[in-house]
Amino acid sequence: MRARRSFRLLLIALVTSASLHAQTRVATLAPLPTATPESVGFAPGGLDKMDAGMQDLVDKKHLSGIVTLVARHGKVVQHKAYGVQSLETGAPMKLDTIARIYSMTKPITGVAMMMLYEEGKWQPSDPIAKHIPEFANLKVYAGEKDGQPIFEAPAHPPTMGELMSHSAGFTYGLFGNTPVDVMYRANNPLEAPSLQEMINRLSKLPLLYQPGTKWVYSVSVDIQGYLVEKLSGKTFPEFLRTRLFEPLGMVDTGFSVPAEKVSRVASIYSWSRDKNALAPEPIDPAISKMPGLPSGGGGLYGTAADYFRFAQMVLNGGEFNGKRILKKATVDMMHTNVLSEQVLNGGNGIGQARFSPAQGFGYDFAVVLDPDAAKRQVGKGSFWWWGIAGTWFWIDPTNDVVFVGIIQRRSGPPGVASHEDISRRVIAEAISKP
Repeated sequence: MRARRSFRLLLIALVTSASLHAQTRVATLAPLPTATPESVGFAPGGLDKMDAGMQDLVDKKHLSGIVTLVARHGKVVQHKAYGVQSLETGAPMKLDTIARIYSMTKPITGVAMMMLYEEGKWQPSDPIAKHIPEFANLKVYAGEKDGQPIFEAPAHPPTMGELMSHSAGFTYGLFGNTPVDVMYRANNPLEAPSLQEMINRLSKLPLLYQPGTKWVYSVSVDIQGYLVEKLSGKTFPEFLRTRLFEPLGMVDTGFSVPAEKVSRVASIYSWSRDKNALAPEPIDPAISKMPGLPSGGGGLYGTAADYFRFAQMVLNGGEFNGKRILKKATVDMMHTNVLSEQVLNGGNGIGQARFSPAQGFGYDFAVVLDPDAAKRQVGKGSFWWWGIAGTWFWIDPTNDVVFVGIIQRRSGPPGVASHEDISRRVIAEAISKP
């Protein structure tokens, strides 16, 4: 009887201790720094147009739900949710709604790579094959003759710097119909069961073009994820969790979503022309399992608040809330254009990421060199990216602004107003002083 009572007391003590530990963990997570818009130089009522623009998109059923976050001088001045995270259930979009951020994963992977750069693990001039020997004998597609593809040796081995800037010769295989694209679709490296098998498949595929001569959106950042794993000695998810997410307080970001958080995940939609309405895509049934191939190019889930913490760290030159992630000089490398004049003038790019002397590319960020010529209402030197389900962000060092936007829509109706354009215009017009 006494033993049973002792066991019961021990169990209560353990549960109480775990509860207190959890409460302490939540309590020590610093809240987002906030301020009024006027106190950081926005005109009174200037950001109200964000409400009107985003709500209009929801009311017209062009989008199911939106979360926006505006920060200036390190302070969050507007953080709002509109619409619903699921049209089917009517669950409202909330500030902590979790979304698949897809290619907004890329800058995070890039920061992980730059952490290893600071540790001396690689240099931009290194041939990729120095770190991935499987790539030692890659060939380059050189056109066709008599209906057959021709392959040649690379003029120089693709480098790590080219890998960081989508100019090494790789592709996705999704946006073209060259023989190389067809080979990518047939071999499907991103559907491999592991990062190592992805590398094995890529090692058998040719490069699409001579390294350094073009910019083509590609699996380059997935390769970077593999390199983080190989160079650090940790799994890629573990490296991100321990070296980036936990120090920054990014509590809802990861390659999987714990079962207790799945109710917070927004549904992804595509525009159905047949129904003239948004059509849902099924939520991944394995969403709570760590994928065998954690995609550095597009695998993360997260929230607007988490991404703000990451973006503000970058804008701060590598530091957030007293946690130093990178040196400022290293961050500066990431948002300095590295594309040659040939590439900038070669009609390269995808979507709004069209490259020219007005807009270039650094290491996993697009960089606005001339806002007027680029037709982007942001400060000079702003850098940005987005995700295939519509998430978008930019970092504006000239105006000291961070913006993060969350939606979950792969495609919308033709001619619909751009949520990205609305957000840039509203902020540009609302800034009244430095």
